[in-house]
Amino acid sequence: METNWTKDELKAYLFLFAAHANFEESKAELNFIKTRVGAKNLAHIHDEFDKDNDYQRIQKIEATIERYAYEKEDIENLLLDVKALFIADGELDILEESLFLGLRHLLLS
Repeated sequence: METNWTKDELKAYLFLFAAHANFEESKAELNFIKTRVGAKNLAHIHDEFDKDNDYQRIQKIEATIERYAYEKEDIENLLLDVKALFIADGELDILEESLFLGLRHLLLS
């Protein structure tokens, strides 16, 4: 699925996807996302995110990373930010850990 997102919009979408690993967005996670991409990008992307299903979300993330021709190092940096998001609320639960491993496999393979 093609997108016309900026890199910050991609990050916002990816962060929202990650924040939903345990089916809830904590206030700490939302604040983390705002500091990384800005409140305007978060609000705009959140509306789109809410309309998509998981399959569409994954397809959009993959397509946008491919469109920007992210190198392995770029993806590793994104994943480090995702890891930081997961611990923003003070804990890394098993659902977040599982999603992180899945994202790592998906984006680096």
